[in-house]
Amino acid sequence: MLTRAIVFVDTMLFAMLTPLLPRYAHEFGLSKAGAGVLAAAYPAGVLAGAIPSGWVAGRVGVRWTAVGGLAIVAATSAVFGFGGSIALLDTARFVQGIGSAFAWTAALSWLVAVVATDRRGALIGRTISVAIVGALFGPALGGVASLAGTRGTFTAVAVIALAVAAVAARTEAPPRGPEQPFGRVRTALRDTSLRTALWLVALPALLYGTTAVLVPLRLSHLGVGAAAIGVVFVAAAGLEATVSPLSGRLADRRGRYYALSIALAASAVGAAVLPWPDEAVLLGIVAVLAASAFGLAWAPAFALIADAAESIGLELAWAFALMNMAWAPGQALGSAAGGALARATSDAVPFLVLSGTCAATLLVLSRSARSRPRPV
Repeated sequence: MLTRAIVFVDTMLFAMLTPLLPRYAHEFGLSKAGAGVLAAAYPAGVLAGAIPSGWVAGRVGVRWTAVGGLAIVAATSAVFGFGGSIALLDTARFVQGIGSAFAWTAALSWLVAVVATDRRGALIGRTISVAIVGALFGPALGGVASLAGTRGTFTAVAVIALAVAAVAARTEAPPRGPEQPFGRVRTALRDTSLRTALWLVALPALLYGTTAVLVPLRLSHLGVGAAAIGVVFVAAAGLEATVSPLSGRLADRRGRYYALSIALAASAVGAAVLPWPDEAVLLGIVAVLAASAFGLAWAPAFALIADAAESIGLELAWAFALMNMAWAPGQALGSAAGGALARATSDAVPFLVLSGTCAATLLVLSRSARSRPRPV
């Protein structure tokens, strides 16, 4: 339950920005590229904190790594709520991302250390489902903040994060494994399964990053307010929370590659369709379905990371630090480059490029799966 509470709080705070993005774009005169930078600051911080989080977790343990991460998240949440300049908001989101990296590395390492391999996908799927519920609450709270004010709303989230940190500090954690130097990580990256799993974390992050910038701005252009934009992303998170445990269970029963193939096919279709609706209600429906398709990859990809780490003897804290390193540039590049590319061309171009990338990855993955025994 504790690991689920950690990821719930973190994703809730991460997703609060989505319905507020048009407001900040208007208040500070941001272009699509500038809005993308604000959205990308958080995953950029995750990237910066990824390797340090693995190093710290391997030396002080997952409990204190989680506590430290949540404390950073709480402090920067309050700063973001009171921020009066775009520079301060960008900085607060960046440091918040560093705290997120520590929280996620600790939470997933804590979880996988106490579960059997043949239940790994299902349990990770349920944990991701809880994280998605956090993402569901995030846009709702962002909508509340747009009406009631950001100061009180973001401060309340900071208090919740501190409460979870206090519980983590009092909870017994699994013993630390033997310390592994960073050189062991470089060696581990030669493993094909691990590299595949990391790419299959980065790709849906690219899709989400692009969607989180372009869809709210487009809905706003079609006359949809912040609260209604929040409703769209709440609905998307709700559907994703339903399908993610199913994807994890499928990965346990039919294999990681089978579940990932379905996720890639659904994502290719979702990204290809997303740029075309020109009516607000239809765009909202397509966004909900596409976002849930993108989320199908998380549980099997995370399980594949744990499987690969176990098979090559890589400490779990390092494995999930690498997961953060894969997610962060995907989310950041999707937000910043997706916004910039859309500004230079149209919204259709980044989505169609990503759809083609999903299709190409599916082709490579299918060939790889046929050349190996079915994974557990």
